[in-house]
Amino acid sequence: MAKDFYGELQLGILGGGQLGRMLIQEAINYNVNVHILDPDKNAPCRKLCNRFECGSLSDFETVYNFGKGLDMITIEIEKVNVDALEKLENEGVVVYPQSRIIRLIQDKGLQKQFFKQNDIPTAAFQLISTKENLYETAIPLPYIQKLRKDGYDGKGVKKINSTTEIEQAFESPSLVEELVDFEKEIAVIVARNDKGDVSTFPLVEMEFNPEANLVEFLISPSTLPFEVQTRADEIAKKIAEDLQIVGLLAVEMFLTKEGEILVNELAPRPHNSGHHTIEGNITSQFAQHLRAIFNLPLGATTARTNAVMINLLGEPRYEGLAKYEGVEDVLAVEGVFVHLYGKKYTKPFRKMGHICIVNDDRELAIKNARWVQEILKVKA
Repeated sequence: MAKDFYGELQLGILGGGQLGRMLIQEAINYNVNVHILDPDKNAPCRKLCNRFECGSLSDFETVYNFGKGLDMITIEIEKVNVDALEKLENEGVVVYPQSRIIRLIQDKGLQKQFFKQNDIPTAAFQLISTKENLYETAIPLPYIQKLRKDGYDGKGVKKINSTTEIEQAFESPSLVEELVDFEKEIAVIVARNDKGDVSTFPLVEMEFNPEANLVEFLISPSTLPFEVQTRADEIAKKIAEDLQIVGLLAVEMFLTKEGEILVNELAPRPHNSGHHTIEGNITSQFAQHLRAIFNLPLGATTARTNAVMINLLGEPRYEGLAKYEGVEDVLAVEGVFVHLYGKKYTKPFRKMGHICIVNDDRELAIKNARWVQEILKVKA
C-alpha cells in the first residue's frame, strides 16, 4: 500500500468526531483524500475532509454505499455496521482494523472471553442474559455490571453494591465483573502494521472524572517501577499479536494494590489516553495509526518530555452553544497547547477539547495542568 498511494488514496473514516478530526490533520501530511461518514451534520470533521456524508454508522446500506468507491476504511468509533464492512472487505476494500476485530471489541463479553482464551490477565467475570441472573451470580457483591454492547465513555457501566440495587441494574445482556481494588488506572497504546511490525507508546497513568467515569487527567511518561512498565508493555504487544490487528490498539489496564496488572478494555483506534503524544512524543498516535494502516514503517514513540493531558469537558449545568472561558489566560503559559474540537454545542461532561501541558520538570507540568483545570471552562 505504501509505494503508490501518496495523493491518490481514498481513505474513509467512520465517525467524524474529534478523533477523525485529528486523523485528518495528520493525513494532510500524506496528501491522502479523506472521506467522512457521521450522523451529525455539525460533526467536527465536516469542513476538514474532502467529502462529508451525513448518515447512520449502524445502517448496513449507508455504510456499504459510503465505502464502495474507497480504497481503505478505518474507524474512530467502534459502534459501526460490521456486516457492511465484511462485505466491503470481500469486495476488495481494505478495512483496518479488520471487521472481525471490530466485531469482537463491540461486545465486551467476547472481549473477556478472548482474554481468557489467550491467557491475558483480567478480572474474574460472568456473562449474564437478564437482570434476574444477577441474583445468582458467582461474583461476590459489590461488583461491576457492564452492558455487552453500546457502552462508551463511562456509559453502560454500573457498580452494584447490594441485592437491593439489582432492581436498577441493566436489563440487556451484560457481564458481571469482580470489583478491582486498584492502585492506578494505566494504559498502553500499541500499533501493528500488515508486515507484523509492532511498537508501543510508553505507559501512561490516568485519573478519571468520578461523575462522568471518563479520563480527565493523564500523565506521561509514567514513573511506576520498571517491572510494571515492562509487564504492561508485554501484555499490550501480546494482545496486538494475538489479534493480528492492523492499526492502533489502546489497552486500558488496572494496576492492583498487590502490583498485579489486569486488562480492563480495548479500543481499536486512536484513543483518549494518547492525545498527549501530539506534543509529548516523537510520533503522535494519529501519525502512528496512519503509518500502521498504510503499512509504512512505524515511527519512534519515545517521549520528548513530560506531558500532562487534560480533557476539556462541558461544565455541569450548562447546555447550549459552547462558550470558552480562560483560553487566553492558559495560552500565556509556556508549554500549554489547546486543542478545541469544533463542537458547536456543549452539555455536561461532553468532550469539547483537550489541553496538553509539557515541561522538562515533571512536577511543574503537573502543577501547571492543575491550574489550567481551574481556569479553562466550557459553558453556554
